[in-house]
Amino acid sequence: MSEATAAKPVLLRTLAGSWDRALKFLMGATALYYVWASTVGVVSLQYYRGIAVLYSLVIPLLLYKGWQRARGDRPTLVDLLLVAGATASVIYWMVEHEAMAYRAGDYTALDVAMGAIATVIAIEAARRVLGWDMALCAIVPIVYALFGNYLPFIIGHRGYSMRRIIEYVYLTSDGIFGIMAQVLAEYIIPFVAFGAFLERAGVAQFFVDISLASLGRIAGGPAQASVVSSLLMGTISGSPIAETVTKGAITIPLMKRAGFPGHIAAAVEAAASTGGAIMPPVMGAGAFIMSEMTGIAYLEIIKVALIPGILYFLSVGVMVYFESRKLGLKGFAKEELPRSWDVWRRGWYLLLPIAILIGVMIAGYSPQVAALYGIVSTIAVSWIRQDTRMGIEQIWQALVNAGKNCVFVAALAGCVGVLIGVLSLTGIIIRFPYMLIELAGQSILITIGLIAIATFVLGLPLPITATYLVVAVVAVPALLKLGVPTLSAHLLIFWLSLDSNITPPVAMGPFAAAAIAQADPMKTGWACFRFAKIIYVMPLLFAYTHILLTGTPAQNIAAIASATLGTILFSIMSTGFFYVKLNFLEWLLLAGATVLGFIPIVPTGIAAIAIFAAVFLSQRKRVAKELDASALAE
Repeated sequence: MSEATAAKPVLLRTLAGSWDRALKFLMGATALYYVWASTVGVVSLQYYRGIAVLYSLVIPLLLYKGWQRARGDRPTLVDLLLVAGATASVIYWMVEHEAMAYRAGDYTALDVAMGAIATVIAIEAARRVLGWDMALCAIVPIVYALFGNYLPFIIGHRGYSMRRIIEYVYLTSDGIFGIMAQVLAEYIIPFVAFGAFLERAGVAQFFVDISLASLGRIAGGPAQASVVSSLLMGTISGSPIAETVTKGAITIPLMKRAGFPGHIAAAVEAAASTGGAIMPPVMGAGAFIMSEMTGIAYLEIIKVALIPGILYFLSVGVMVYFESRKLGLKGFAKEELPRSWDVWRRGWYLLLPIAILIGVMIAGYSPQVAALYGIVSTIAVSWIRQDTRMGIEQIWQALVNAGKNCVFVAALAGCVGVLIGVLSLTGIIIRFPYMLIELAGQSILITIGLIAIATFVLGLPLPITATYLVVAVVAVPALLKLGVPTLSAHLLIFWLSLDSNITPPVAMGPFAAAAIAQADPMKTGWACFRFAKIIYVMPLLFAYTHILLTGTPAQNIAAIASATLGTILFSIMSTGFFYVKLNFLEWLLLAGATVLGFIPIVPTGIAAIAIFAAVFLSQRKRVAKELDASALAE
């Protein structure tokens, strides 16, 4: 299931007959085109980006209803008129691309008319898939551009006409046909296609089975299996909601059967699946967009993002273990679990495409070529077993699923293009960093705090990718001026943007998991926030330590060691349970020790471990005395 499907089930259509076949053809053909065009094909820029924009506008108009009572089995007349407008405006841009470049500054009325159509439809496509909140992220900046001359000097500008705004967002590389269209075509579709092929070959079930076989017997075993399988799925998925609903249908019932309350089971799955957005090599769309925005090689980004990604899952796993002990839960009996040898024997070959993907990238080939090798190898290894064998029908269905799974991010493309274009036109992108630094008083810590507030507020209506894009455009320059390295600044904002998936009152990941668990959505959301809150700590390490391998080898090792120690201690302290439940004084001691643990100096690390050991021994001694007293009383 796609992220889009989970996000807006009310407006999602179930097309029938020829309309269903036509839509599937468009989605599958688009996925196939970009797997070809981004690897072995030679395509002009205007067609490369143009078809991606056309897909991002047309598919949402057909797949989603414009209003709740519209027909669900076929597009309405209004939908078809909008599709015709989107097609005309995009094809016009592709055909007239070079001619419009020659007449820059002297555009015709037809140029502007087509730009107006594309702009309106881009906003409407985002509204249908993501709601009015996303649409307003484009509408409000347009209003700001129109009437900025009436605003105070610090945020105001000279004001722009609607014609100038349309020209900028339609006809320049900062707008609708800009970075999001490029990233969608060049990275997202090929990698989502790779993930769709792996899912079709049975990888999700294999990951769950191997995790259960390995961890199912320990305390909270099914929940630990959810965490580990999420780590494995995160390497290929990158979509927290899609991962939640795909894998949660398997893991959440298992956790409930093991004794977890419904909202805790759903929260564990949602928190674990959220890590898919930060786990290399896919990282949702984040790594691809970062590479495009910064000019840093994609392989370099995923290399430095790997350790923080693993630490996220370590944090969730430690919390799950101590939460299980707090609830008094045990693992499954050996007889109830699949045997590791049987699972590995049945599905070991499904790991080969992932190994090939990573190997091809290490060999120096582009990520897109690596994805193609991964797809071809997935088809090849699927023939090892009859029940996973992929023929023409299964290959086509995987392409269709890839096209559908991209809709959620694709719907952002045009709307975010409008947003970035307007902000660039007004110059607020240049002024905002100075305003942020002035407000923060040159403090990196306060700046990060303000960015965290911004990502939280924007994350209420927006998904992770959109939140990151909007905040990064205006906040990265401020961090750079304070001395934070470029990649650290981008990863810092991307991690903080994860709260758009886990934080109530709007938390799509936990809410989707709650629906599977039949649990209270708000209780699930707050429990998920508790399991995932390392996302607010790690960005501080990006800014203040060498966890992203920015120092000497010795400094990098020290940073990784302290981050690992601090993550474990933080996760124990956060559950409020160690040997037994923590009292307030014990919690304060562990909180102080956790801070020491994150400092990359040997003495502070030793002190942190000593404090935790002292609390543990104190608790065990206290419990032993209580048991002795109870025995004497009897």
